[in-house]
Amino acid sequence: MPCLRTNYAYVLFFAEGDGSCLIVDACEAAPVERALKQHGLVPLSILTTHHHNDHVGGNVELAQKYQIPVLGHVSEQGRIPGMTQGVVHNEQLDIGNFSLRAFHVPGHTQGAISYVIDKACFTGDTLFCGGCGRLKEGTAEQLHTSLKWLVSVLPKEIELYTGHEYTEDNLRFAHSILPDPEIRSRLDEVIQLRGESSYCASASLACELRTNLFLNCARPELQRAVLGKDWNETQRRLSQAQLEQATFTRLRQLKDQF
Repeated sequence: MPCLRTNYAYVLFFAEGDGSCLIVDACEAAPVERALKQHGLVPLSILTTHHHNDHVGGNVELAQKYQIPVLGHVSEQGRIPGMTQGVVHNEQLDIGNFSLRAFHVPGHTQGAISYVIDKACFTGDTLFCGGCGRLKEGTAEQLHTSLKWLVSVLPKEIELYTGHEYTEDNLRFAHSILPDPEIRSRLDEVIQLRGESSYCASASLACELRTNLFLNCARPELQRAVLGKDWNETQRRLSQAQLEQATFTRLRQLKDQF
C-alpha cells in the first residue's frame, strides 16, 4: 500500500488462506485498513522494521482496533509506538500459519530488522532497489557489514520488498557513477513503469546484485570510479576488505550529495 509521500506498507496473506494476515511497517493506518477491508483480512500482528515515524505512524491505531501485537527489534522498546514484543537476530517467528525469520541488520538505525518469509524479504530502509539507507544512527562500516551478511544468506531468487519508492533516483545515481549497460537497462525499465505510476520498490536479489552499486563494492571498476585518483594508492595500502569498505563509505557520501 502506498503511504505518505514515498513509503510502502505491506500486507501478507495466503490467497487460499483463512483471511489472516501480517502487516509490515504500518506507515499510516488508513491505507492499511482499506486493504484489509478490500481483501477481507484480519491481521494477526504488525512487523516493524525500525522506529522511524514514517514506518510506525499507524501502529497504535491498528494495534488497538484489532488487538494485535507489534513486533520490533528488542533494542527498540520505547522507540516503536505500541511495541509489545522484542525480537532478536535470526529469531524464528511462528504467527498463525506464517513462519518467518527476523534478521538484525544495523546501519540505517541500530535496531533495524529485515523479515524473511518464504520467498520474500522485507528490508525496510536498510536495502532499497538500486541503493541503501542513509546512515541515521549507524556507521558505513555497520551498514556495509549488514548488507554483505544479508545477501550472503539469502537465496538469489528471493524477492526484496523495500520501504520506499526510491528506485528511479537510486538507479540514476548508480548510472552516473558507473554507466553499466545492465544498470541503464534497469533504469529505462523503471522510468517507463514509474511513468505509468507502477510500483517499482521490489526486485529479486539476483537483479540487485547486478544493478545495486552498494552490493558491488568488490568490483575494481567501481572502486576506481568512486575513489578516483586515490584508487591506486588506496589499493596498495589497504586489504581487499578495507578497500571494499572505503568504496562503500565514499559511495554513501556521494549518494548523500546527489
